[in-house]
Amino acid sequence: MHSNKAPLARRFNATFSGLVFGVVACLAVPLPAAAEYNLPSLGDTSSSIMSAQQEYQLGRAWLSMLRGAVPTMDDPLIKSFIEHHVYGIAETSQLEDRRLAFVLIDSPQLNAFAAPGGVVGVNGGLFLNAYTEAEFASVMAHELAHLSQRHFARNLQQQERMRIPMMTAMLAGVILAAAGGGDAGIAALASTQAAAIQEQRRFSRQNEQEADRIGLTNLERAGYDPEAMPDMFERLAQMGRFNRNPPEFLLTHPVTQSRIADSRNRAEQLANGGKSDSVEYQMMRARIQLHYEQSPGLAAQRFRILLEEHDGDHAAARYGLVLALTRSGQNEEAAKTLQPLLAEHPDDVAVNLAAVDLDISLGELTQALQRVDRLLKINPDSYPLQEAKADILLRARRYAEAERVINRLASQREGDPDVWYLAAEIRGLAGNIVGVHTARAEYFMLAGDLDQAAEQLDLAQVRAGDDYVRRARIDARKQSLAEQRATIENL
Repeated sequence: MHSNKAPLARRFNATFSGLVFGVVACLAVPLPAAAEYNLPSLGDTSSSIMSAQQEYQLGRAWLSMLRGAVPTMDDPLIKSFIEHHVYGIAETSQLEDRRLAFVLIDSPQLNAFAAPGGVVGVNGGLFLNAYTEAEFASVMAHELAHLSQRHFARNLQQQERMRIPMMTAMLAGVILAAAGGGDAGIAALASTQAAAIQEQRRFSRQNEQEADRIGLTNLERAGYDPEAMPDMFERLAQMGRFNRNPPEFLLTHPVTQSRIADSRNRAEQLANGGKSDSVEYQMMRARIQLHYEQSPGLAAQRFRILLEEHDGDHAAARYGLVLALTRSGQNEEAAKTLQPLLAEHPDDVAVNLAAVDLDISLGELTQALQRVDRLLKINPDSYPLQEAKADILLRARRYAEAERVINRLASQREGDPDVWYLAAEIRGLAGNIVGVHTARAEYFMLAGDLDQAAEQLDLAQVRAGDDYVRRARIDARKQSLAEQRATIENL
């Protein structure tokens, strides 16, 4: 896992800084205490009074700016887990347009949000604070309910005469909050117009209640234990009481005792016996815990203690310990610790990729490739497995084969900047110079650096020469880039 690959925030600053600082400067209403926060929810970020397609375009343009402003994580296993499970919840929801896009923000702070056009954001910290898969799913169900009910659109309709400044300020505030701007982000959300604040708070409370009700129903329909939502709310309330700096999610999703009681009452009326947790989710939590630990050694010590407390019968702790040992170079102990996991979960993608990491650490690239190829026969479209194969082939200097793998993956995940970043590296080593420039252009378009994207497309066009097909494709991407730029400028 790693953060953004280039300092792209300057492009975001050029577009949005005047707006953001102007909004913050005109703050006219003091912010309430943490227990009283009733500001617009991050999950309310739908669109103004516009068509679904306009909302989609707005959301994608905003997403590119967000990626250019905050550090993100490129862990394929975590990303794949989020996508698979959120799509599963979406199937039971009222969301009509399910063209979702995801961003995994590299922050240990608890937060999640939904934005116009189906953009779903998750902080790494959500995994740290949602102790079970059902609790994680409850947050996602709540955010999808904001999207399905178009709360941001309805919110702005309340303020129709000022919908443009409200929309841009709220989107800017979400970026600041996601980037760790804290009070500045909340100020941007709260200060668009002092006279509208009280009505805004009332409407936001209504939105939160509606998202709770609909999200809870969809949580149960998706097969999860509905009690997870009030359980999560109670933990959030405790965090707010005992933390001088409550998490961003609490600031934008105020939790009151009445809200907890209402969700508990509704959950008890729904069918019980739904899914509460899974080994897969706990393994993803272990990956996140390792990522935010001070060192692999400290992480190994924590996982080892947890494993001993359960007499060796804790798959997630064993998995985390294997990862920590591998990263700290303790390969012999890692291999010994891994064997029971492989025996118990022979076809599990996460477990086998832990074995692949160990193979790579030992220089056993042939064995690593054999593991991945075996799993790909079972899961031919697996994003984590395909990226792992491309990486192994790259390490083995089998560049032409690596390029074929990454090109297939890029065609499946056209909106994933991490895949395009790897594609550019592989294409360069394979000698595909036009492909390098087009892959870089796709990466910069998705990461919000439109000037760099335009420069890469120009270079690709020059290199394409008389190749009509390639030039036509490049022209089409230039048109898309122009449309993206126009959308951002019209914010």
